[in-house]
Amino acid sequence: MPRFKLTIEYTGTRYSGWQIQTNARTIQGELVKAVREVTARERFEVYGAGRTDAGVHALAQVAHLDVGTSLPPATLALKLNDALPNDIHVRRVEVVPHRFHARHDATARGYLYQISRRRTAFAKPFVWWVRDPLDVTRMRAAATSFAGMRDFASFTDDDPDEKSTTVAIAAVTVEEDGGLVLVRVVGSHFLWKMVRRMVGLLVAVGTGEIAPREVTRALTLRSELPAKLTAPASGLFLEWVAYDDTVPGPARPFGIE
Repeated sequence: MPRFKLTIEYTGTRYSGWQIQTNARTIQGELVKAVREVTARERFEVYGAGRTDAGVHALAQVAHLDVGTSLPPATLALKLNDALPNDIHVRRVEVVPHRFHARHDATARGYLYQISRRRTAFAKPFVWWVRDPLDVTRMRAAATSFAGMRDFASFTDDDPDEKSTTVAIAAVTVEEDGGLVLVRVVGSHFLWKMVRRMVGLLVAVGTGEIAPREVTRALTLRSELPAKLTAPASGLFLEWVAYDDTVPGPARPFGIE
């Protein structure tokens, strides 16, 4: 049975995240239905590089698929896209060795969060419009506190008894691109709601609602502040997943001029 590596983009607005759930529409669930329709197989396995929260988008999610089929990769991609909803698109299908694992072999992941400085008629599903002026210099200074091996227990609703809340963050950058403020986070892996709460704190620093030292405090002491400041899902994209030392370049942002 061949193993395929799938690179997938999707708009997460209509879905309850990546991971398949009972009585909820998910990206993985739609992919499973498409594989079943295309291959006429009932038994196969699909593993994603990581789950994305409800409403979160992906520019390059990665999954591996074990399924018995004689279809070549390009044909499989074409047929899957014909079977998938138009807000989910398989960008590429490759045959990979059976030892490849989409989640376990990933060496780094990159997330992009888009903040809009103005109201927009077209990009609302892909940005968080912040009405108050943002001091990007303050946001950049606060962002440095996230770098390194940090305990993000205050930044997730995951049960800390189930797994470690320590995450290695390689970099957090804050950039300006026209009417957008772009926050990019690169790390080993991410916890549920973690990036959205990091962004929420950075925005609160940028508007002057909180002092930059509150970011450090939330990383050293259990705090309810990150949960209260959770950024909306609409602005968040899984930008890329890396499997070696080569980190993909930043994607061209969606949004406004």
